[in-house]
Formats: sequence, structure tokens, C-alpha cells
Amino acid sequence: MHTQRMAVSVSVLALLTLAACGTESGSGSGDGSDTVQSDVPVTGVAWSVDSLTVGGKKTEAPEGSRLEIDPKGRAKAGFGCNHIGADARVEGDRITFGKPVSTQMACDETTEKAEKAALAAMDGEVTAKLSGEKLTLTTEGGDTIALSEEKPAGLVGTRWAVNTLLSGETATSVPADLPKERVPHLTFGEDGTVHGNSGCNSFHGKAAVKGSTIDFGPPAGTRKMCPEAEMEVERAVLAALDGPATYTIKGSTLTVTSKDGKGIGATATPAKSEGTQEHG
Repeated sequence: MHTQRMAVSVSVLALLTLAACGTESGSGSGDGSDTVQSDVPVTGVAWSVDSLTVGGKKTEAPEGSRLEIDPKGRAKAGFGCNHIGADARVEGDRITFGKPVSTQMACDETTEKAEKAALAAMDGEVTAKLSGEKLTLTTEGGDTIALSEEKPAGLVGTRWAVNTLLSGETATSVPADLPKERVPHLTFGEDGTVHGNSGCNSFHGKAAVKGSTIDFGPPAGTRKMCPEAEMEVERAVLAALDGPATYTIKGSTLTVTSKDGKGIGATATPAKSEGTQEHG
């Protein structure tokens, strides 16, 4: 069954600070005409993956693809299906990735291509080149990952599609083969409410936002029964949206964590995406 999920340790990531020394002499990554900015702090920045080029073959990254590296030396990438993690040692403009590990969800063909390209590129030493809001990681063999700095989405009014379930230090992917109308999502309103779908049923409730905390009231909604995989997702989502919780937004990614460590990771999606309407 492709709904089986493998858990991986969560490495909540900020991003590297590049301290490139002077001008870089080309390591096979560009025409040398651009001035590379040095000493530009990028720790805490969320990066959107634009494309990956491996073996001379360019792969456009699926929408919502991301890569982050934290100051503690952990990297995490995601392309809308599996979680990819690796150790990452940063020295000046060089980053050395350890052997990447990935969860083993079955994904669509486009996502699988991007994940394979990322696994190939995130293995060994790369040169990091920062130019404005663009970051390029280039391997010694000339493979590249092109990234752009993400601007944070607003909590209120954004449709958040849930793709990760958190439990303490463990993250689990939401099954990629859920029916579109069953993909959990939520939207916060200006009036202190939240509504969406928890994986099987639609729901609505109170959500009082103050600073970096959200106090969720008891949710109300439909009470249909769905296949067990969908009910399991629903239970996890509702556990995260119960009582006081903290939240962070990095680029287009929202993380909500309750006091008992239950939480969700979600990505901002267009408001008119399929499955936005909650049917009873």
C-alpha cells in the first residue's frame, strides 16, 4: 500500500550564513559577470527550490519545493511528498552534505524526478553562490540547485494545505494519494476563526491569535466516516488544533505546535485551488 508512511526525525531548519571570502573564481557555476555578495546573512531564510540540474539535465521543481539548512548543521528539503534530510557542514562559501536520507512515500512522476535530482545534488560538497535573493548550490561535478528567497505568507486569509504531521521530534508525511477533497487544509479568518477540512470532515472553530500563539477553541463540523488512512490523518490534525499552540511562518510554510508536541506543517496554496470548498 502506498499510504504507508515512514517517520523521520524533524530538523526544524533556519538557514546558513554565507561568509564568502572576496570574489569567487568560477567553479563551473556561471559566467563570472555577476558580483557575488559576501557576508550576507541568510540564516532563518526559507528558500524555494526553482530547479535542479543533474548530469546536464534540468528538472523544474514542483510548486512548493523548499530547502533549508540550520546553523546546527542539518538540512531539510521537500518537494510536496517525501522529506529529505542530511547533515550539512558550512565553511565559508562551501557546504558539505552528508548522505541524504528520505522517507519512502510513493509520489507522482514529476515529484519523483525532482526528489531524485535533489538526492544526487545533496550528496558531497557544493559551492554556495548568493546574488540578491537568488542562491545557487553547485556540486564539484557541475550539478546545481537554483533557489529563491521566499517571502513569508500571511497567517490570516491564506489557504494552508497540510502536508506534515508532527509528534514531538518526529515528522510524518500526509499520504500523497489522498483524494483531493480529503487533503487537510485550513484558513484563518480576520474574525478570529478557522475553518477547513481535517482529512475526512470539514470543520470550523475559534482561533484567537496573539503574537506567536493561537488559542484554538473546540472545533465543530461534519461527522462522516472515511477510510482508516484518512481518519488517522484527521485525528492527528485535530490533535494539533486543540487549545493553545505556537506557530511560525517561514516563507510559504506554516508550522503549528500544541503544548503536548502534536503539530502540523502546511504550505500556502492558491485560494481557488481544488478542494477549497467544504462539503458536508
